[in-house]
Amino acid sequence: MSGLRERKKAKTRAAIQEHALRLFRDQGYAETTVQEIAAAAEVSPATFFRYFPTKEDTVVLDRLDPVMIEMFRGQPPELHPTEALRAAIRQSMDALTAEEWELESERQRLVMNAPELRVRMLDQLYEGIELLATLAAERTSRPTDDFAVRAWAGAVVGVVLATYQTAIDAPLPQYLEILDQAFDQLAAGLPMEP
Repeated sequence: MSGLRERKKAKTRAAIQEHALRLFRDQGYAETTVQEIAAAAEVSPATFFRYFPTKEDTVVLDRLDPVMIEMFRGQPPELHPTEALRAAIRQSMDALTAEEWELESERQRLVMNAPELRVRMLDQLYEGIELLATLAAERTSRPTDDFAVRAWAGAVVGVVLATYQTAIDAPLPQYLEILDQAFDQLAAGLPMEP
């Protein structure tokens, strides 16, 4: 029964987020109220706040993270963390429909363009480093506070952030190609001459 309950909660959370993103696109982030989001999603404001503590949370919630974490952990153990992450990202993104990719692109555009959301994104970037460090530590049998683990996690967050800024409006196949190029560049290092 709890599996059904969790699926219903995830579906409600996704519906609220989708309506919020649509309203933000149509009306503007600052101009949209929680009451309007709740009405569009056909839930009460109290229900809205059970799923999202703030309006900002409807944008900063990344529904792909749990999927990617599971896929990362499911990669063959001999893969380097970078290759395991690459495969996990590609697998989770390949499962997206065109509409889901458009929703994710819209979410990222909002984060990049609304100052109050960029501030929240900074918190998420630190959380992302912690999460990636944990995953890399598991894969490499190193402690999470190992300098190499933390540097790798920070570099990966930087690559993903740089890729978003470059290709968030691209179709999904093109975005994945750019992300692959960014990971190749990270692996190659920064040459002194072009």
